[in-house]
Amino acid sequence: MISRREFLMAAVAAGAITSGSGFGQWARLAAQQALREDDILSFKPLGNVTLVHLTDIHAQLMPVYFREPSINLGVGEVNGLPPHVTGEDFLKLYNLTPGSPEAYALTSVDFDALSQAYGRMGGVDRIATVLKSIRAEREDNTLFLDGGDTWQGSYTSLKTGGADMIEVMNALRPDAMTGHWEFTYGADKVKEMVEALPFPFLGGNIRDTEWDEAVFEAYRIYERGGVRVGVIGQAFPYTPVANPRWMMPTWSFGIREEEVQANVDAVRAEGADVVVLLSHNGFDVDRKLAGRVAGIDVILTGHTHDALPEPVKVGKTLIIASGSNGKFLSRLDLDVQDGEVKDFRYRLIPIFSDAITPDAEMSALVEKVRAPYAGELARELATTETLLYRRGNFNGTFDDMICEALIEQRDAQISLSPGFRWGTSVPAGRAITVEDLHNATSMTYPAAYRSEMSGALIKEILEDVGDNLFNADPYYQQGGDMVRIGGMAYAIDPNATIGNRISDMTLLADGSPIEADKSYVVAGWASVNEGTEGPAIWDVVEDYLKERKTVSLEPNRAVRVNGL
Repeated sequence: MISRREFLMAAVAAGAITSGSGFGQWARLAAQQALREDDILSFKPLGNVTLVHLTDIHAQLMPVYFREPSINLGVGEVNGLPPHVTGEDFLKLYNLTPGSPEAYALTSVDFDALSQAYGRMGGVDRIATVLKSIRAEREDNTLFLDGGDTWQGSYTSLKTGGADMIEVMNALRPDAMTGHWEFTYGADKVKEMVEALPFPFLGGNIRDTEWDEAVFEAYRIYERGGVRVGVIGQAFPYTPVANPRWMMPTWSFGIREEEVQANVDAVRAEGADVVVLLSHNGFDVDRKLAGRVAGIDVILTGHTHDALPEPVKVGKTLIIASGSNGKFLSRLDLDVQDGEVKDFRYRLIPIFSDAITPDAEMSALVEKVRAPYAGELARELATTETLLYRRGNFNGTFDDMICEALIEQRDAQISLSPGFRWGTSVPAGRAITVEDLHNATSMTYPAAYRSEMSGALIKEILEDVGDNLFNADPYYQQGGDMVRIGGMAYAIDPNATIGNRISDMTLLADGSPIEADKSYVVAGWASVNEGTEGPAIWDVVEDYLKERKTVSLEPNRAVRVNGL
C-alpha cells in the first residue's frame, strides 16, 4: 500500500493540488525556472472556511532577503522530524528540485547564487495583493490571523514605537493577532496600542499578578461560511525570561496547558465547530501541546520561524508553520460538516516580490510611513564580500560581524551576540545599509555592555542558553538559537544534560584554555538586566564598518558539535 507521504510526494512532483499538498501547481515552476503571479496564486478552493496566516514578520514592510537555516537540530523525540530537517535533506524529504523557486525559498542551499535569480521575497504590498485575491474569491469564508512578532525588528518600527506597523497592519485587516516582541515596548505602551486596535489582541496565557486577572482576551468566535470558528490566542510563554522582565513587571506568562484546555472547552460550549490556536509557542512546544490538549483542530504556530510546505498532523490537529519576515502566507481551506473538519487543502504561498504585483494602495501607505526616514534607511555603511545571514542554531555571518565589531570597538577579548532568529540577509557583493544593520539590531534594549566575566560564568551562560535550545522536553525550550560568540571556541553536545553540554573552551587569540577562575573582558548586547549601560549596538557596528569599508569573513569553525 502506498503511504500518505509517498502519495503526497508524487502529487507535489506532478503538480497536483490535493488535500494536504503544500505547493500544488507551484511545484511545476521547478521545471521551467519561471515565476508567474497566476501560478503562485492559483488554488482550488475547498470547503467552507479559509484560514490565512501571517507570522513573525518582524516589522519588515519591504521585500527582503532571508536565508533559511542550514542547521536546525532537534533533540529527543523530535530528532530528524520537521522542522529539524534542513538543506539537501529538506529537498529530499519534500521532493523539491535543487535550484527551483521552492528550493530557494525554503532552504539555505545555494542561497547566495539563487538570490541573484529569484530576488527578494515578502513586502506587505505584495502580501496585500495575495490577501485581496483570496478575499475576493472567498469573501464570506476567510479569516486572516496574525501570529505576532509584528511590531518589532526594523529601523522604522523602532523610531515610531511600532506605530508604522500598526497603521500598515490595520490596512491589511487581520481578524485577530497575538504577540511576543510587541511586549518589549513595555506593558503600559502595549496596553495603550492594543486598546486602539480595530481587531482583538488575543493572549489567553497572560495574567496580571497584581490584580489576578486576565490582561487580554483569551478567544473570539467568528462565523465564516456558516461555520462558527473559535480562535484562541497564545502569546509567547517565556517572554519575561527571554526578554526583560522589568518591561512587563506585573504580567505572568506561561504555557498554561490546563487553561488552554479550558479555553478549548469554553469555545466548544459556546458552539464553535472549529477550534484554532493562534500560537506563538514555537513549533516543538505546539507539537507537544497538540498531543496533550483535546479538541484543537488547527494550530497556527509561530516564534521559531519555521516554514513547512505541508501541515504536521498530531492526532486530529493540523500544525501550520508559515515562516517569517513576510516570505510566506499560509492558506488552509477546511471542509467543516456537522461540527467536524472532514477535509483540508493547504498551500504555503511564497511571496516572490518580482512576480507578484504590488497593491497600489498599500505601496502608497508603506511609502508614506517610511518617507521621514528614507534617506537614513538607504545610507550605505560598507560593502560585504560575504553573504551575511543570521538564522541557524550556531554562529551566522551577520553575528560574526557584530562579534568582531564588539571586540574591536569595545576592546574586549570575547564577545557575545544573542541568538535572535529575526534579522534579514545581505547577499555577497552588496552594500550594507543602515536599514540592513537595523534589521538585525533594532530593539528597545540595545546597549552594548563591557564587563569582566569569569570563565565559569561564561560556561554557565553557554550552558543555560544551550539548555533553552536543546532541552529534550519542548516545554523547557524558550526559543531562539545558540548565543553567538567571538574571540573564543568551544564544543557542544546537544544531547547531554545541562552543565555537561559545553567543553573545550579556548581563546582564539592564543589557543589557551579558558579557565574557570580567571577573568576575561567580555562585550555583548541585549542584556535583559535593567540599567545596562553602553552605546547602542548599531552605533558600535557602524563605527566598525566605517573603518573597514569592506566586510570579508572567513568560515566560522569556532563551534564544534559533538554527539550527533
